[in-house]
Amino acid sequence: MHRVLYHNDIAVCAQKVRLVLAEKNLDYKGVDLNLRAGESHTPEYLKLNPKGVVPTLVENGVPIIESSIINEYLDDKYPEPPLRPANEIDRARMRRWIMKTDTGLLDVCANVSVGIAFRHQEMSRQLAARSEQDRNAWIERNEAGLDYPPFQAAIIEYGKVIDEMALTLKDQAWLAGDTFSLADCAILPYIRRLDNLALGWMWTDDPARQPLMDWYNRCRDRKSFGTAIIKPVSDEKLQFLRKHGVEARPAIEKILGRSK
Repeated sequence: MHRVLYHNDIAVCAQKVRLVLAEKNLDYKGVDLNLRAGESHTPEYLKLNPKGVVPTLVENGVPIIESSIINEYLDDKYPEPPLRPANEIDRARMRRWIMKTDTGLLDVCANVSVGIAFRHQEMSRQLAARSEQDRNAWIERNEAGLDYPPFQAAIIEYGKVIDEMALTLKDQAWLAGDTFSLADCAILPYIRRLDNLALGWMWTDDPARQPLMDWYNRCRDRKSFGTAIIKPVSDEKLQFLRKHGVEARPAIEKILGRSK
């Protein structure tokens, strides 16, 4: 089996596929694309993934795109260990959490990540490849930073997701029930992003969110976490994210109504 994963070290959608590959002990050749340098928009890559995003899984020359579809494919083709609950109701719950990432949480994460950290990076190469309308939107977002209304809406929405997770996890170990599933693989990178941005206080400082903290600790105890989440990301990048997250905390607390 020749298996290649085109991914990015810090991209949440790539992380969730790496988690499934790690859970199933599947070997692959990783091709880490520099997204800010435009490596996902080369003619060669666009032939594999016309959307120009990561991840793309290629097995025996056949490309499979969309992270949620890739993970379902992997669980179909390699059913052991299973990552979908046996119970139909729990499978429905699993799909609801997966859908959450595909119908809004990805954009929420992007707005939070750019508003806090990524806007500080040099954007000229990426901007050069965009339309004038897109360039202007990026410039507006980068210059506004934490005052950008979609950023403020996104950080509030993240808080709602955390509350929903805490309520769900109050009486069960995992998001879809009693077993670790594709739902946990899908959501974990989004919580990890907040942690990388030094925003873990959003749950550690709130006793009502303790169930999420317990879940996060269980996830971090899994071997797949080290393989798929920790190992691929450099200390330099983590320090960059954390630095700007620490700087942003007072403004974020004010947005969330937690400032003292």
